[in-house]
This record gives sequence, structure tokens and C-alpha cells, in this order.
Amino acid sequence: MTLDKPVPFVPSPQGTGGEGQGSGRGSALFGYIGIDTIIEQMRKKTMKTGFDFNIMVVGQSGLGKSTLVNTLFKSQVSRRSTSWSRDEKIPKTVEIKSVSHVIEEGGVKMKLTVIDTPGFGDQINNENCWEPISKYINEQYEKFLKEEVNIARKKRIPDTRVHCCLYFISPTGHSLRQLDIEFMKHLSRVVNIIPVIAKSDTLTLDEKTEFKQKVRKELEACGIECYPQKEFDEDMEDKSDNDKIREAMPFAVVGSDKEYQANAKRILGRKTPWGVVEVENPNHCEFSLLRDFMIRSHLQDLKEVTHNIHYETYRAKRLNDNGGLHPISSSGQDTQESNL
Repeated sequence: MTLDKPVPFVPSPQGTGGEGQGSGRGSALFGYIGIDTIIEQMRKKTMKTGFDFNIMVVGQSGLGKSTLVNTLFKSQVSRRSTSWSRDEKIPKTVEIKSVSHVIEEGGVKMKLTVIDTPGFGDQINNENCWEPISKYINEQYEKFLKEEVNIARKKRIPDTRVHCCLYFISPTGHSLRQLDIEFMKHLSRVVNIIPVIAKSDTLTLDEKTEFKQKVRKELEACGIECYPQKEFDEDMEDKSDNDKIREAMPFAVVGSDKEYQANAKRILGRKTPWGVVEVENPNHCEFSLLRDFMIRSHLQDLKEVTHNIHYETYRAKRLNDNGGLHPISSSGQDTQESNL
């Protein structure tokens, strides 16, 4: 008597949903594998290592740049620049100052670096005052590139690249200054710019609406595309979400690190003779829209666009111009101030 050899079971190429081979669709599974645990694995790894986020603030003195950043991250992460004393000279050129902190929330650590640009727009002649800022941004790309081509490169390359630039527009209610246009025109190609109208509580509701429309029209007329750029929308869902953000820009914001009592609760706000302007009240200003967009929904995308678009553009040009970059060894000390 001969026994037939067992025939191995082979799933039908059509699957359970009539999907043929090469259709590009998922195949039916005959038991739990555990693919979905990759999200939890990534979460655990991120919680262990933490991540970097570098934000630059640009605008004239007195627009509340440091206060807004402190309000965004609910801590004293940015130094408040004091007004110039009689003995202190206003810097003749734009300075670049950075300070780092580690913020932890829900077990997730973020190394936040705030880059300030004191002196920007404060001179009588502001011609080409964006050049030190552009130079700084490109220097961070260069630093990252040199680490990448190093033969014995670090397992985790320190990321000092600017992921986001908050550009503060003065609440004049009229139009953008030529300086605003020139800065955004030059820098929007190398960094993610998010324009905000500073101290928007100085404008009436009608003035605010009209000013926002003027700014959007001027940016469009000058061919300036701020983040999120239309060309980087990945799908229709992305486009729909980002269109709402683009329509809300520039965000009319108010920053404050002072608490007041209102409606039986403590709130962040600015006190005026007419009442308290509540920072997180969407009826008072668009701070909560900016925070939710920048931190809660698009923070990872800001990092990805920086790496995949802006940095890659710099890298390709750099390698093309120099016919490749020879492997190097790291040298020099990082002068960045840190509060880790």
C-alpha cells in the first residue's frame, strides 16, 4: 500500500476579495502576525531616544517673539530680550542666538532649540539683513552633511537644522513692508516659514480680517509660498487639511505668560482696561490654531519636509558643485548654548 504525499496548502492568488497577483493590494491573512505592533515599537523607541525640534523666530524687536514661544511650549524656553539700556549699543548686524532645553510630556522627551535673531529689522538701513539668517540655516545643513559623509559617522547625527521659522509681522493693518517680502522671498526656499501677525489684539476684528486678506494676496502676488507648500501635499486628505491652514494664514496671535482669573478658572492672557484677552480662546485670537497646527498635527511633517526637501536640495547642489564631498573627521566644538 502506498501513501500519497501531503500536498501543501497554497492560498488562492485571488485572495478573499478577488485580488489578483500584482494588484498591489493587501493579501488576506490566515492568522494574527503582529505587523500592527510596529507602531508601538516605534513609539517605545521614540520615547527612549527622544527627538529634536529647532524653531527660529524672526521679527523686529518688541513684537513678543520670546513670549509667544514660551506660551507655545508653556515654559520659559526662550529668553525675553530686554529693551536696550542707555549704555548698551544696538547691534549693527543681525545676531544669531540659540538656547536649548529638554521638555518632557507623557514620557516623550523633546530637545527644543529656540534660535533668536536680535537686530533683525532694527536698523535704519536693513538692506540684505536676512543674509546672516540664510547663512546660519545653510551652515546647519553643511554641518549635517559633513557628519553624513564621515566614514565613522555617529549612530545618531545631532540635528541642528532649522525645522520651522516663525516670521513675525508687525500689526500695522496696512500691508507688508518691503523687508517682510524680501525676507520671505529669499528664505522660503530654504526653510519652512510660518507667518504670524504679532500682538493682534491691537487690531479690531474687521482690521484683522482685512489685514490677513491683504497679506495673503501680497504673498501670492510675490510668488512666496509659506509652509505647508501646495506642491508637498501627498494626497487629497493632506490637501484638504492643508488648504484650511493656508486659508487661515497668517495666524493672528497673542502671547502671554501671565495668568488671570476668568470664568472661575485660571487662564493665560493679556489684561487691558476693557478686560482680559484670553490667549487660548479662539474667539480672541488664533494662538490655539497655530499651536495645534505646528505641534499637534504637523510637527513631524515640519521635520520631514526639512530633511527630504530643503536639506536634500542643499545636499544635491553642494555635491554637484563640488563633484562629491570627501569623507572627513569631525572637528570643532559646538558653541550652541544648552540647558540640558
